[in-house]
Amino acid sequence: MLTRRSLLLASLAAGVTMTTARANPSQPATPVDFDVPADACDCHTHIHGDPDKFPFAATRVYTPEPASPEEMAALHKALHIKRVVIVTPSVYGTDNSATLFGMKARGNDARGVAVIDDKTTEAQLDQMNADGFRGIRLNLATGGINDPNVGRARFEAAVERMKARGWHVQLYTTPSMIAAIKDLVMQSPVPAVFDHFGGAQAELGLEQPGFSDLVELVRSGKAYVKISGAYRASTKGPDYTDVIPFAQALIAANPDRVVWGTDWPHPDSSPHPELKVTDVRPFYPIDDGRLMNQLPVWAPDAAIRKKILVDNPARLYVF
Repeated sequence: MLTRRSLLLASLAAGVTMTTARANPSQPATPVDFDVPADACDCHTHIHGDPDKFPFAATRVYTPEPASPEEMAALHKALHIKRVVIVTPSVYGTDNSATLFGMKARGNDARGVAVIDDKTTEAQLDQMNADGFRGIRLNLATGGINDPNVGRARFEAAVERMKARGWHVQLYTTPSMIAAIKDLVMQSPVPAVFDHFGGAQAELGLEQPGFSDLVELVRSGKAYVKISGAYRASTKGPDYTDVIPFAQALIAANPDRVVWGTDWPHPDSSPHPELKVTDVRPFYPIDDGRLMNQLPVWAPDAAIRKKILVDNPARLYVF
């Protein structure tokens, strides 16, 4: 399997640009090998629209390839998934238009998670709610925000905006930041939702600083966690078996506070000092069918899988 760096450098050497070529987002190569319950939900995806119609933010730190609603629909047909949550990626800043474009393509089976700032009005949030948005995202990881004081201030501000409407606050961050905001999450009147195993790294083990804080927050019911993007926690693909203890620990803590997602189309937002912001990065070549087949390994009980795939998303995203 090609490494992330070799994929990037190969595409740049080939002169890949937005206007000359594109790499299609991954589609499952492996059939799903367990019974997926009705109304299953993929709780973490992104839409990257045509850049001429949905321009990227000048402040972005990377440039992804396009990923369309039609390609996402093909993915979910192969995975036997009906519902989807589309999350605005950092490359759009606070422009949620591409996310809404994807949501409209799926109708009532889609919900959204938006990115906002101080300029976002309550009237705009009201319209987002009518459109199907159910939360806002704080992306601390892609922006390299590691200062606990900054993380605490941003979380408190987000909770203040969300408490009147009951939306959740989703965070893409690290275990150390989770430890730093743990007290605020415990006091929050709205749920916190942590992306991608809370940013835990499998090679550091279950005892890595901050992971026990995530487990405790999940156990308390104050936080949800997405067991998504296993390839972000591990380099041992294609099955990422070293992630198994992390998934099982979170599920055991509270199966009513765990949701699952693909992280499709698998954009590479990791630091690459050798690249320019405008260099187009290829997607990670992830087999979503094979990765989804890890869910019965993580949760052998079909009733628990139904909670993760159906019941918990229905509660959190108000399907």
